[in-house]
Amino acid sequence: MPFIQTKIVNHIGTIAFDNYSKRNALGSDMIHEILTALADMENQKIRAIILRSAQNEAVWSAGHDVSELPKSKLDPLPYDDPLLHLIRAIRSHPAPVIAMVHGGAWGGACDLVVNCDIVIADETSAFAITPAKLGLPYLSSGLLHFMSRMPLSIVKEMFFSALPISAERALRAGLVNQLAGEAELEEVTYDLANTIASRSAEGVTVHKKMLNMLSEANPITPDQFEYLHGLRRAAYMGADYSEGIEAFLEKRTPEFNKS
Repeated sequence: MPFIQTKIVNHIGTIAFDNYSKRNALGSDMIHEILTALADMENQKIRAIILRSAQNEAVWSAGHDVSELPKSKLDPLPYDDPLLHLIRAIRSHPAPVIAMVHGGAWGGACDLVVNCDIVIADETSAFAITPAKLGLPYLSSGLLHFMSRMPLSIVKEMFFSALPISAERALRAGLVNQLAGEAELEEVTYDLANTIASRSAEGVTVHKKMLNMLSEANPITPDQFEYLHGLRRAAYMGADYSEGIEAFLEKRTPEFNKS
């Protein structure tokens, strides 16, 4: 597969991003390869999966491939968006997925990290969720995943400012489980994966499913759902989203609220 590397050793699967010409952007082709690898590892009853970059570059992943987003007048993140499909596949996979993060995880890659079961990072890592730079209205489910992992005040700061938080701050906020030295990151991550692989696979899978379902137990009324959907639609049909996408593709700073 041209965009990722995979291996399986001692019931532990590794999926490594390997598309540095696009800073490991999560485009549909790469995501298709990751989904194929996840399905293969489920068939082989892998007990833990490590999601990482193939090399230690400054960027772990640049996030959603913005060139694949609609420029305006369409929902930029429909249910069948490839990145959302990948996030659901990680959450529903029977094996725990451990993100091993060296470098920056930007935009959709930050959401991907949030949805991994465990995050091990080194001091070079940083995390930013950036829809505010594009005028892009995020999904309620995506917001809920962040809220399930971090304090509300931190989630608000990240979504409002689109600025990165450091590795140390991500650890304090609960986004990162453990910080390791750059030289020890791989050893620490694979040691934990080996420990998990030595436990009851059935017990681990049951607990993963239970914890994920319980973390999403935040019901809203149909009226509230329709209201939130209306807010998103007004945003992605509006001028800010169109300007944000055009500015990104033209490599310039967006001019929001020009009126």
